[in-house]
Amino acid sequence: MASNRDAVKLSDDEIAAMLDDNLKVQVASNGHDGVPHLTTLFYIVDEGRIAFWTYGRSQKVRNLERDPRVSALVEDGVDYFELRGISITGRAEIVRDPDRIRDIGARVATRMVGAESFEALGELGRETVEKQATKRVAVVIHPDRVATWDHRKLV
Repeated sequence: MASNRDAVKLSDDEIAAMLDDNLKVQVASNGHDGVPHLTTLFYIVDEGRIAFWTYGRSQKVRNLERDPRVSALVEDGVDYFELRGISITGRAEIVRDPDRIRDIGARVATRMVGAESFEALGELGRETVEKQATKRVAVVIHPDRVATWDHRKLV
């Protein structure tokens, strides 16, 4: 007999669909004092992994430079029987290659505003991404463990 835990797990297709449907990920890094540092960021899925960009001098980047262990959560739902989520623990890869930062940043910006393409952001949007890319790094989360749940399956 399957446990409730097994009954609420998401399939690979359901995970992909949920990651496509949501825009924000909560990311926890380890602060220098051992206290988790939690932030919410817009993300993309890059080769099956969550990726985002952020300021290179941000606290989360300083934390990840010191300790690449990371936790991430994508979740949605309001009522208990609507809750679903994907919890990832793994290692953060800090991307410093300017072309890759720009690519990930452009994809994040495009997704954030619901544009059909990077070109659809218009000249101002594209210039903003180019300018921001010089101050940012990208981060790709390489999962070690993924836990999922979908309480809609309990009904």
